[in-house]
Amino acid sequence: MANISLTRILLAEDDIDIQFIAKMALESVGEFTVQVCSSGKEALDKIPEFKPELILMDVMMPGMDGLTTFQELKKIEEFKSVPVVFLTAKVQTKEIEIYKEIGGIDVILKPFDPMTLTETIQNIWSKYLSLKNTPHL
Repeated sequence: MANISLTRILLAEDDIDIQFIAKMALESVGEFTVQVCSSGKEALDKIPEFKPELILMDVMMPGMDGLTTFQELKKIEEFKSVPVVFLTAKVQTKEIEIYKEIGGIDVILKPFDPMTLTETIQNIWSKYLSLKNTPHL
């Protein structure tokens, strides 16, 4: 399978400052199209129309948290295979392992460096594509 370019990212994040910084960095440096959502419910509502190729999901959001949103996303046949990268300030190793065990393709720790966010996302995407295209025995 050919290398697929990443163009559309949905960012589910309730912190307005992080929304602004991440959106600006991803759009201006990475030239991605970014859809920002302030809650898990809003993310689930916007996913069908926006059709993201990657979702950046804050773990701790009011109402429906990132893990619950992730579980609900996996119930939607058309979008259950959309890769999710969790954003979290919870940096304990066990928590990061849990996010990956449930199906997150990676974890970005907050605070993140906006100057390297695009490179980080591109590296995660490349690794994801490589693993996705590796035949399983």
